[in-house]
Amino acid sequence: MSLSILLLISAIILLFAYRIYGKYVYNKFGLSDARKAPSHTHRDGIDYEPSKPIVVLGHHFASIAGAGPIVGPIIAVTFGWIPAVIWILVGGIFFGAVHDLGSMAASLRTEGKSIGVIIRNQIGIKGKQLFILFSFSTLILVIGVFSDIIAKTFVANPGVASASILFIFLAVAFGYLNRLVGNKNIAFIAITVIGVILMYYFVYLGTQIPLALDYKWWVGGLLIYAFIASVTPVSLLLQPRDYLNSYLLYGMMIAAVAGVLVANPTIEMSTEVQFSSESLGYVFPVLFVTIACGAISGFHALVASGTTSKQLDKESDAKIVGFGGMLIESFLAIISVGAVIILSRTEYLDRLTVEGPVALFSTGLGGMISSLGISEPFAIGFVALTVSAFALTTLDTCTRLARFTLQEYFEDMPQPAAQVMAKNRYLSTTIVVILSVLLLASGEFSRLWPIFGSANQLLAALALLTIGVWLIKKNISATFVTIPMFFMFTVTLASLGLFAWKNFQDEGYILASIASILFVLAIALIVLAIRSLKKEVKASEQAL
Repeated sequence: MSLSILLLISAIILLFAYRIYGKYVYNKFGLSDARKAPSHTHRDGIDYEPSKPIVVLGHHFASIAGAGPIVGPIIAVTFGWIPAVIWILVGGIFFGAVHDLGSMAASLRTEGKSIGVIIRNQIGIKGKQLFILFSFSTLILVIGVFSDIIAKTFVANPGVASASILFIFLAVAFGYLNRLVGNKNIAFIAITVIGVILMYYFVYLGTQIPLALDYKWWVGGLLIYAFIASVTPVSLLLQPRDYLNSYLLYGMMIAAVAGVLVANPTIEMSTEVQFSSESLGYVFPVLFVTIACGAISGFHALVASGTTSKQLDKESDAKIVGFGGMLIESFLAIISVGAVIILSRTEYLDRLTVEGPVALFSTGLGGMISSLGISEPFAIGFVALTVSAFALTTLDTCTRLARFTLQEYFEDMPQPAAQVMAKNRYLSTTIVVILSVLLLASGEFSRLWPIFGSANQLLAALALLTIGVWLIKKNISATFVTIPMFFMFTVTLASLGLFAWKNFQDEGYILASIASILFVLAIALIVLAIRSLKKEVKASEQAL
């Protein structure tokens, strides 16, 4: 079978899903432009700022993508490429896109607040506190891990570091000019074209002026940048950087598809399905935890309800940003699978062990892009730089999200100190950065990271639970949400149980304990949700 056929079939399925199922889901959530979006009703120029849908899509896509839809699918091909492709398409359409748009819709109807606050309104204050503590801890872990990964990447590739710094200055200039042009579409298009051209030029310029610093300097610099990106107006740095960077990923995807169509490589990997792997475990539940971004990822709920919902100009923009953004990421995941299934299974497994998923993706995709007449080393370098740029996007977005969750945790507390924490973005961001530094200094992030996959999918299950309760309380049929919710809870609880048992047997008592705590957390929130729904039913019966 030709890889071109796989990409074309996948693209057609995703496009029809957006047009048909996307419209159905959007209508079920009851969104309407007759209602003003929080970006207008709570506009503060810092976090709440109405923006063009293409700009918000760029921010959202850049934030949710990162390296997730690349690393996860490539590793999951260990079980076979057919189950990976099926889960990406089915999961992306019926699970991830519903989850992302639902998180965004619920946030739009809750003053642009995060899932944690929505849980408070729908399930109760205890549910909110449990969820925020869990999600905040997860975000600190992501900040620590990505600071480490990016710093090591910059040390190994000083040219990537230079290009990334140039991107930041370009983003600030773009953000400033975009504020000046306002709603003038022609001027916006002009500065976008200039910005994208300069960004691609900086990819080359970075290789000519490499900036070599040691690991500690880069970690410090990255966390300082993350602090600044968290507290400055979203339209000045975070949003324009994500928007411009999204064109790197769009460009890479377009070049990849064009390269595949020209080279027309054959899928060399067999269609055999491996139901277990010595390194990963059983296909269920591991496949559904390994492929998160690209199918469904709980991190998306934090972005959708944390930063994105505060930037939507009108509620109808949520469809293209939430549902459409997820399906674009699903297509990226399909491309990632395509980058490795042109190899035989034996060669894939050997190279995955030696090179790792990112390097394997870069060489595979770079080779296809080179069929367009581009130098293969340059194409491989461009792909690697794109992945690194999006890892940096994940870092700054996570810092801002951690700041939001910390502020929202304290906003219900009447004590003066708690209110200072809830309202002072500088203080809350400082605490986020300090905790990240402590985690990095302890070195514990490398031991804790293996549980992230299960924790991330637990976030997705809890977000779907919250969205389902929200819809049921509005007397809207929530089957399209509850079916994915039940499946994700099954996947997560099975994964956490197996993970806890395996680590207990291996005497990894800390990880076993954390997995057990997360298992109990999931059950506790389910119980709280059921109680909340029972109270709603009882109140309705009494009203009658």
